[in-house]
Amino acid sequence: MAQRSQPPLRPGHTLRLLQGASEMVPAMVAAIDAAARLVRLESYIFDFLGEGLVLAQALERAAARGVAVNLVIDGFGSLPVPPEWQARFDAAGVQCRIYAPLGWLGVLSLGSWRRLHRKLCVVDSALAFCGGINVLDDLLDSDHRQLPAPRFDFSVEVRGPLVADVEATMSRLWLRLEAVRDVRGVEIKRALHALRASGVPPAELAPPPRPPEGSARAALVLRDNLRNRDSIERAYRRAIGHAREEVIISNAYFVPGRKMRSALVAAARRGVRVRLLLQGRYESFMQYYASRPVYGELLRAGVEIHEYAASFLHGKVAVVDGAWATVGSSNLDPLSLLLAREANVVVEDQAFAALLRERLVRAMETAGRVMSADGYSNRPLRERFMERIALFLMRLALVVQGQRYL
Repeated sequence: MAQRSQPPLRPGHTLRLLQGASEMVPAMVAAIDAAARLVRLESYIFDFLGEGLVLAQALERAAARGVAVNLVIDGFGSLPVPPEWQARFDAAGVQCRIYAPLGWLGVLSLGSWRRLHRKLCVVDSALAFCGGINVLDDLLDSDHRQLPAPRFDFSVEVRGPLVADVEATMSRLWLRLEAVRDVRGVEIKRALHALRASGVPPAELAPPPRPPEGSARAALVLRDNLRNRDSIERAYRRAIGHAREEVIISNAYFVPGRKMRSALVAAARRGVRVRLLLQGRYESFMQYYASRPVYGELLRAGVEIHEYAASFLHGKVAVVDGAWATVGSSNLDPLSLLLAREANVVVEDQAFAALLRERLVRAMETAGRVMSADGYSNRPLRERFMERIALFLMRLALVVQGQRYL
């Protein structure tokens, strides 16, 4: 199937950068509490403690007062909804669906790694949220252990034309989940009725387009397994290819393929200052160690690598030349770039880019450890062995899923 071209950046957006769940959840709750018609929310992880509990309560309140609330949670990233909360959601009218629950083979089955990794929310066709922040308390890891500092992550609140794009992509996924759910039960008539009641407005009843909200140019860039297979990676490579002064990338799981590595190396060699803020704390064996074999080539080209050590780094953001920026859910690794559903907002706005750049530079200066080329070359043999094992396992997992990553 033909690749879809990159979506154009359109003017008319007002953007607000949100750092961590401690900023994102209150913003979402305020929007949900003011909702009159429809709330849609997608998350890879939805936890019901701390900040997640606060958001779950807001969804429950909205549904109880008659707002259509559609919640989609990934079937691998999240634990099952607690029975108490499933009962509360059912009573209030929150419609919760699990994306691609694992079968009896678990992650060994073909297609099981094609996860819903994007984090999106839209409220009343008026504003949207997109980023890397899961519905998970900033100070808890995925096993509910206390973190020494808040998780480092970002989301963006958007008003303007791309809100309609967010709503459209979320609506398409919801329709698909409802259709699959009801076709499995051979209840086509009930499926059509459910779609009418799900809060998806027919095209002729959709609210009229809102006037432009602000001056920022922005676009929603998606990755899926149909027509948007490499849209996010191409957006990164295009920005890096046009960079003249500076590239800053912060990524939780960084295993770039050959084309991305070549773009970074070429930028550094033509005099662009390239800085990477990457994960410095052990979280996952495969992602942590598989990233390190690619560091040598980048360090030799003059790319600066800073490892974030204060807490877990989970952000997937970048700033180029102080004007182009992206905030989203996609890592620069094969799981994101080849398998998962992802969503990034790409922005051209100096004020927004400057704020994000300031947050990243501060993190590098106050909580980042600089990796030297000599230190990397002299790392212990045990680390090198672990890196090769992790990279082999990642490539093997991709082969099982029918993919290759160079």
